[in-house]
Amino acid sequence: MKMRKMMTVTGLALASVGLLTACGAKSQDSKSGPKKVTFATVGTTAPFSYVKDGKLTGYDIEVAKAVFKGSDKYKVTFKKTEWSSVFTGIDSGKYQMGGNNISYSTERAQKYLFSYPVGTTPTVLTVPKNSDIQTYDDIAGHKTQVVQGTTTAKQLDNYNKKHSDHPVVLKYTSENITQMLTNLNDGKADFKIFDAPTVNAVIKNQGLDNLKTIPLQSKEQPKIYFIFGQDQKDLQQFVNKRLKALQKDGTLTKLAKENLGGNYVPSKKELVLPTDN
Repeated sequence: MKMRKMMTVTGLALASVGLLTACGAKSQDSKSGPKKVTFATVGTTAPFSYVKDGKLTGYDIEVAKAVFKGSDKYKVTFKKTEWSSVFTGIDSGKYQMGGNNISYSTERAQKYLFSYPVGTTPTVLTVPKNSDIQTYDDIAGHKTQVVQGTTTAKQLDNYNKKHSDHPVVLKYTSENITQMLTNLNDGKADFKIFDAPTVNAVIKNQGLDNLKTIPLQSKEQPKIYFIFGQDQKDLQQFVNKRLKALQKDGTLTKLAKENLGGNYVPSKKELVLPTDN
């Protein structure tokens, strides 16, 4: 009788332990799940990141959505913020990832991890349709608006050093590209050098019918990337693997045509990490 009672008590004890273990496992499982990724962007720079019909969209946004679609490892949310806050937020760990027509630079590479390129941004020379500027060689003596510290400003400053006898007139401004192209359309400047996807989007959206673009040839097309915090190597690898798949199955091409107005997509051999070489 006592032996049966002891066996019953022991059984109950074991059952209780099993129940507690199961509850503990369930509790632990409930805390697991996809890792949260906050993707920082500006949300005001069409066609890469902007708000349409109350929703955040654009090429960078739609590519990021495609990257994380169906993932059980990561769940992405998007956060609009100021341009400088994209970087400071990643610095502080507030954001894990960022994208907003971001180019590679040595300075950025010292602080952030880069994805494979998500798109190409070939440069165009934008002029009024009746302009006498037909090629890059014709810009001497003409005026343009530039923002201090930008790639275009540095490019034209170097141009002026080589053409000091007939330099370009640089008018420094804090206006955005939409305002600068509108000024160009209104005859307040002679040309503007900028990336093709942005220029095409602004001309279309703003109805700047007086403007035309002239492609500028270069050995290598400029590219844009996603960036990550230095502690996000697993996330970087996940994103790069997905970018390869999206390039291969044509998703990147589809999104580029829908958002950028052309096939501004890196080739398979260009899907590598950026370097200074």
